[in-house]
Amino acid sequence: MIYNSIIETIGNTPLIRLNRLNKGIKGEILVKVEYFNPGNSVKDRMAIKMLEDAEKEGVIKPGGTIIEGTSGNTGMGLALAAISKGYKCIFTMADKQSKEKIDILKAVGAEVIVCPTNVSPDDPRSYYSVARKLNQDIPNSFYPNQYDNLSNWRAHYETTGPEIWRDTEGKVTHFAAGVGTGGTMTGTSKFLKEKNSEVVAVGIDTYGSVFKKYKETGIFDENEIYPYLTEGIGEDILPKNVDFDLIDHFVKVTDKDAAVMTRRLSREEGLFVGWSCGSAVHGALEYAKIHLKEGDLMVILLPDHGTRYLGKVYNDDWMRNHGFLEDKNFGTARDIITSREGAYELLVVNRDSRVSEAITMMNNKSVSQIPVMENGHVVGSITDNKLLHKIIQDPSLRDAQVADVMEESMKFVALDSTLDVLSSMVDKEKAVLVRDDHHQIHIITKHDILAAMTH
Repeated sequence: MIYNSIIETIGNTPLIRLNRLNKGIKGEILVKVEYFNPGNSVKDRMAIKMLEDAEKEGVIKPGGTIIEGTSGNTGMGLALAAISKGYKCIFTMADKQSKEKIDILKAVGAEVIVCPTNVSPDDPRSYYSVARKLNQDIPNSFYPNQYDNLSNWRAHYETTGPEIWRDTEGKVTHFAAGVGTGGTMTGTSKFLKEKNSEVVAVGIDTYGSVFKKYKETGIFDENEIYPYLTEGIGEDILPKNVDFDLIDHFVKVTDKDAAVMTRRLSREEGLFVGWSCGSAVHGALEYAKIHLKEGDLMVILLPDHGTRYLGKVYNDDWMRNHGFLEDKNFGTARDIITSREGAYELLVVNRDSRVSEAITMMNNKSVSQIPVMENGHVVGSITDNKLLHKIIQDPSLRDAQVADVMEESMKFVALDSTLDVLSSMVDKEKAVLVRDDHHQIHIITKHDILAAMTH
């Protein structure tokens, strides 16, 4: 078959049966391998849809510029479309993205602006904000905004969902995919559920993202947000493309479990895929072990190709440096929590309590740092050394409210974080917090980590 341009080859990617990683699981596991798209990722589908819808609406005219914040894959899809249609491209990316992604975008003629990861979405330095500002300043430019552009989910409603239904002959019972912008999960699930309302949609999330707790409680908890390494999955915002009513369950996956599974997919199944593919498969198989039964058919979507991650999950030194490659038998945060004897109650102080009350509490319990709470949420922290310094400077602060002297909150970390990773996150003054499987909050200090390493 002869195609008029590269963008006509998007879609109709294959379903491939897992043969080894699914051992012991009832039912059948298929993966939809999206690296067969010309840009090597699922994002090609929504990139061309967003651009063509914008053209129909007159948002962008010939010779215009496409400006987008991307983790890399959407940028590649937009770049290929831009080449075919004669547009320029400027992409903003967070600095946690792999060098390969940046180099690939430059190779197809795009300008790439790298922005800091660890800033809030509304910070003017964030890759969201920089993209919006460029769109305002550059005439005849189009900012697709994949997070809130509903052409994103419609692309999957029109293509990904129908392909899965067609290729499984309507036998699919479960669909699993990572949730980032939400377009893939929302559009695909919407189509499949309209065909069969019993289809179960399993969203894969990462620790450091807000999705799972928001789905289960309706609470957008900023304390769920902390830096993580996995690219293209999870968010610290609620994109309009995420329809939580169409996602039945969320499963969270650690950076380490995702990275290890990514390498296993390559070595055991011959699927040279990207990091979030490991997230999707690990999380989906954890769900399948418990819930799948004979006759069920689960489809897991694998979004991209391994070439994007040669310097990270496919690099032994990088994996070893992050504690992902070798098990040092130091245990995890979960092990620390499990080892604590008797009922556990986190020592906290309220935001509107008096500083003198907090000092008394810390002295009586012989602790050097405690979280500050407000309406059941962690909003800050107090450490004895900084508190002492402040009171020496201004003794009247003993009668002030805790809110007047508190510091930033301790970071939340993943329950299955290894101790070597935990030790790198506990700085000179702050402990870290972790939620157990029952959503109870625990504190982990340097002393806890050292004690666990010596047992």
